[in-house]
Amino acid sequence: MHFRLEKIKFFRWDFFLNSSRYSGESIVNVLKVDYTAENASAEFARSLRETGFGVLYNHPVDQKLIDEVYADWKRFFADDDLKAKYMRDPEKQDGYFPPSISEVAVGAKHKDLKEFYHIYPDGRFPEELSQKSLEMYRQLSELAQTLLKWIEAHLPTEIAEKLSMPLGKMIEDSPQTLLRIIHYPPMGEDVPAGAVRAAAHGDINLLTALVGATTSGLQVKDAEGNWHDVPCDRESIAVNIGDMLQKCTDGYYQSTIHRVVNPEANDRSARLSMPLFLHPR
Repeated sequence: MHFRLEKIKFFRWDFFLNSSRYSGESIVNVLKVDYTAENASAEFARSLRETGFGVLYNHPVDQKLIDEVYADWKRFFADDDLKAKYMRDPEKQDGYFPPSISEVAVGAKHKDLKEFYHIYPDGRFPEELSQKSLEMYRQLSELAQTLLKWIEAHLPTEIAEKLSMPLGKMIEDSPQTLLRIIHYPPMGEDVPAGAVRAAAHGDINLLTALVGATTSGLQVKDAEGNWHDVPCDRESIAVNIGDMLQKCTDGYYQSTIHRVVNPEANDRSARLSMPLFLHPR
C-alpha cells in the first residue's frame, strides 16, 4: 500500500464521485497520499473530490528548506524594527500586515488573531532574511503545477473540454500567486470573546498548498456543518480547493470552508503557517 487511510465520521457527505447522498452516519476515508506512488494522481484527485482537501507525503519540496524558512520568519516576527521597516504597501498589498489590520472573515465579528507577511513574485522581500523563502516559493509553485495537471486528468471529459486552457498553464508566471507567512501569537488574556485565530472562510484562488504548520489548529467543514481536524504533520503538505477551481470546473470540485481554532486555555504557544495561494494570470 502506498497511501494511508484515516477514518473520520462525516454525516450525509455530499461530495462523492457519483454525487450520491447518504442518510444517517457514514464513514469517509481521508487520504494521506504518497506523492511517489503509482496511483497518487487518482488518489489525490479522489480525496479533493470527496473531502475538498488532500494531504501529501513524500512530496518533492525540500523539508530541510521548509524548516529553515520557518526559522527565518520566527526571527522576523520577533523583531519589531524589521516589521516596521516592511510595513504593508496599501497599493501593492505586499509586506507586513500587523494584527491591527488583520482580515475579518465574511460573517465574522472580530479580526483574525494573526499577523502576516505577503510575498509576491515582484514584491518586497526582507533583505535581512535569507533567500530560502523564495526558493520554497519556487518549489511549491512547481508542485502546484503538477497537482493541477493531476486534477485536470481526472475531470469528466465534458468539463475538461470547457477549460480555456490547461489548469497548470493558468498559473504559469502569474504575478498574483501569493506566499503568505502567518504568525498566530500566543493567546493573551485580552482576547475578545468569540475571536479566533482564523474564522471560517473559503479561499478565492485555484488551489492552496500549505506546508505542515508548527502546531495543529486547522479544521475543515463538512456538508452538514461539522468540523474535522486536518493533519498538519511536519512532513506533509495539505492542499485545498478554492473558489476559482470550483468555478472553472462547474462545481465538480467544491471550494473548502476551513478555519484555525484557538489552542487550549493553558496553551501559550505561537503558531506559524505558510500557505501558497495559487492564482491564475
